[in-house]
Amino acid sequence: MAVKQIHHVAYRCRDAAETVKFYNGLLGMKYTMAISEDRVPSTKEPDPYMHIFFDAGKGSCLAFFEVPNSPPMGRDPNTPVWLQHIAFEVKDLATLRRWKKKLEKKGVEVLGPTDHEFIESIYFFDPNGHRLELTAKKGGKAMLKKLERMAPKMLRDWSKSKRTVRHAAFLHAKEFEQAR
Repeated sequence: MAVKQIHHVAYRCRDAAETVKFYNGLLGMKYTMAISEDRVPSTKEPDPYMHIFFDAGKGSCLAFFEVPNSPPMGRDPNTPVWLQHIAFEVKDLATLRRWKKKLEKKGVEVLGPTDHEFIESIYFFDPNGHRLELTAKKGGKAMLKKLERMAPKMLRDWSKSKRTVRHAAFLHAKEFEQAR
């Protein structure tokens, strides 16, 4: 079986209307569908919910569930805040910088831009506490191919030691030289 693409990724939200206002109104993602039922389709358990969907590009969707009968939302206290996030690609670096200004004008606290060498990113939180990333590609196809070729060896070496492997240190060579 080969996966064709991601159909949707689903997260929980505190308030469906507030979430639509943020993703559709502020980020400009098309609000495509809503489903509300009183039972979980897969288990038939009684649990009313609102399930909303946004176009995430190329046929994929970002979805949210508002489940009012569940305990208040939280996050996994054992997972660092920076780790779990949703990343959206924008057209180019100029677009990324425009988004940073637009978000800040709307009162959204933005971290970055952060230069990862193959991409550049900004980070912020949605009204539900989910960390979001807007990113623009850079670095070119040769760099991406090199990273792809290195991936199997990097994983093998990481799996053996569970310590940082330096195979892709070239990405930050300028940063390391400046720190000396």
